[in-house]
Amino acid sequence: RSSWLLLAPLLTPPVPVITAPPCSLCPEGAHRFQWIRNLVPEFGISSSHVKVLSSPAEFYELLKVQIKTAKQRVVMASLYLGTGLLEQELVDCLEETLEKSLQAKGSPSLRVSILLDYTRGSRGRKNSRTMLIPLLQRFPEQVRVSLFHTPNLRGLLRLLIPERFNETIGLQHIKVYLFDDNVILSGANLSDLYFTNRQDRYVLLQDSPEIADFFTELVDAIGDVSLQLQRDDTVQMMEGMVHPYQGDKMAYCEIANQRVMEVINSARTRQELLHAKTFHSSQQGSSLLSQQDSQASRELKPQPDTWIYPLIQMKPFGIQIDEMVTETLLTEAERDARIYLTTGYFNLTQAYMDLILGTRAEYRILLASPEVNGFFGAKGVAGAIPAAYVYIEHQFYSEVCCLHQQERVQLQEYSRAGWTFHAKGLWLYLAGSDLPCLTLIGSPNFGYRSVHRDLEAQVAIVTENKALQQQLHREQEQLYLCSGVVSSSTFEQPNRYVKLWVKLVTPLIKNFF
Repeated sequence: RSSWLLLAPLLTPPVPVITAPPCSLCPEGAHRFQWIRNLVPEFGISSSHVKVLSSPAEFYELLKVQIKTAKQRVVMASLYLGTGLLEQELVDCLEETLEKSLQAKGSPSLRVSILLDYTRGSRGRKNSRTMLIPLLQRFPEQVRVSLFHTPNLRGLLRLLIPERFNETIGLQHIKVYLFDDNVILSGANLSDLYFTNRQDRYVLLQDSPEIADFFTELVDAIGDVSLQLQRDDTVQMMEGMVHPYQGDKMAYCEIANQRVMEVINSARTRQELLHAKTFHSSQQGSSLLSQQDSQASRELKPQPDTWIYPLIQMKPFGIQIDEMVTETLLTEAERDARIYLTTGYFNLTQAYMDLILGTRAEYRILLASPEVNGFFGAKGVAGAIPAAYVYIEHQFYSEVCCLHQQERVQLQEYSRAGWTFHAKGLWLYLAGSDLPCLTLIGSPNFGYRSVHRDLEAQVAIVTENKALQQQLHREQEQLYLCSGVVSSSTFEQPNRYVKLWVKLVTPLIKNFF
């Protein structure tokens, strides 16, 4: 099987490296990160609507509660849905809620839309598809299941690469869970490990209709260019849509780009109009609203102290917003600022590594120790992946030491008995501040796959509210408390021994995991 994996770099076209345009952090306006709204919609909300969760169990219970209370819409985007008892309980909750909607007076108002990856969701005889088919059969008018298939897995490549390894070419990797006007952003998939002992991150945005509308439209757009699961376990494209691996690749990617960018640009236009209206209505002597109306609207909706920016990365479709924003944040981080960056799979792009090693901020990078890597103990070639990550980590650490940057750039390894580690994101502390004012949370791992191969989404949360900043700070502290600092002696431990063949193969395949 490893021989097929080694063929992959030869069979896929090289991807040009594109860096972010020059951009400086603008001190004008409500906050210094307002430049992000030049690229994406800006959603201003009250910090009281943001809740940071800390555990898989809390995440799972919240999913069930939100499904049971949903009235209008349930939208879930994930890599896959597992096949165990906990996942079946989620499906049962969906069935119960759909049944209630069906029995209500008038036509049923609840709509359920689920977006998964085709290759991962089709793996094995019992899979995500077989879990969801009963819902499609029973509620055909209310349920939609879309399976995204990367346009890069086609032709000879699709025939040669076996199951499991075909996922290396590209995936639907977005994780968004949406119930009416409540949105959960996470890096967690819908699988029992992520509900029990796989540490991730989770943020709930409550009563945020504009944000919920945006992610509903985004999932719909990706769903429209995905294969639609049918009641008999077949799949088909929507009428008139270009097929992702049988149709013309360029035409497919162009349509997908248009659909996604239309969602981003129309939401951005709506938010700019809303911002202008709110700004003018709050001005003294405004002709748009009387003083009483203006005051009433302010009492009804508190002034935003927190801003949400959705960052989308879909390089197969030519969309690189998340990459541009992340690179700009790393480039512009000032001296004495602190950046806490965490990833379940430490395999940073060359551009990100160069920025970390070449800029002035302090970095604390949290990654998985081999024992908490999701591939630890896997069968076959996959079992060597933790060793490959150790090799990549050692190379980066050696570079840090060569540049005498050990004080400024520190690696830490997450270690917790009986757990695996999947948390990813970033917290930014401005110089002189003990609390973060910005965090990135969502699906990207800051690696080559996230930037070049997969469909990814995260949000930048910028807040001036001290209570929310403290929530984010506690989240960061809780994760980093379970870690030890990496030193040269770390790589001398017996469990860090990397076989020669792994060292030779890693440079060839590192862009695929």
